[in-house]
Amino acid sequence: MSAGPGFVGIKFCPECNNMLYPREDKEHRQLLYSCRNCEHKQVADNPCIYVNKLMHEVDELTQIVADVVHDPTLPKTEDHPCPKCGYNQAVFFQAQTRRAEEEMRLYYVCMDSTCGHRWTE
Repeated sequence: MSAGPGFVGIKFCPECNNMLYPREDKEHRQLLYSCRNCEHKQVADNPCIYVNKLMHEVDELTQIVADVVHDPTLPKTEDHPCPKCGYNQAVFFQAQTRRAEEEMRLYYVCMDSTCGHRWTE
């Protein structure tokens, strides 16, 4: 995974100190920064004008569909009551993700039709 283009900051005109705005030079197919006050233009040293890096982990519990309670191949348990409603039947399974290789984690889904709560222990 590359680090990306790095910091992309605000540029200022060397002539009048006003902010430079990105503008496309269609004829030469390049990105320019231009001043709206004095018409100064300079070629951008980096073609990126904005970077938005999203760094978060996906919560695996949100990926579980509550309809798994209807899957007849999944094991059921009465030893792990639902922490939300207290119902004593749940289906359970092991995650099918890369993290599952690191640690065995069981996921539970409440079998109460009005609840469907998902949890892990």
